[in-house]
Amino acid sequence: MFFRLAADLIVLVHLAFVVFVVGGGLLALKWRRLAFLHIPAALWGAWIEFAGWICPLTPFENHLRKLAGNAGYAGGFIEHYITSVLYPGGLTTAIQVTLGAAVIVVNGIVYWMYFARRPNR
Repeated sequence: MFFRLAADLIVLVHLAFVVFVVGGGLLALKWRRLAFLHIPAALWGAWIEFAGWICPLTPFENHLRKLAGNAGYAGGFIEHYITSVLYPGGLTTAIQVTLGAAVIVVNGIVYWMYFARRPNR
């Protein structure tokens, strides 16, 4: 029971991180210092997609699921939880590159707004 709950908690943390990667720049517009956390997180999220890597949280979650007596899953968090909903056919390299580019474009626009609003010194 503990391992299953821990794996579920990892999923929630992972999902929160993905949401932060995609939309955290909007929070940085309000709380400027948050940009120091968001920019590295967004770069990491985009790099994971561009490189075709799997986030380290995914194997950890799978390990906890196996300890709980459940089967883990192949692929990454995005492929298993998000892409399976958005793109039922499966995750391809082209989709991963598109997701990474979307992170860069969305956050590029947000940070353009961030710096455009900064008072000149």
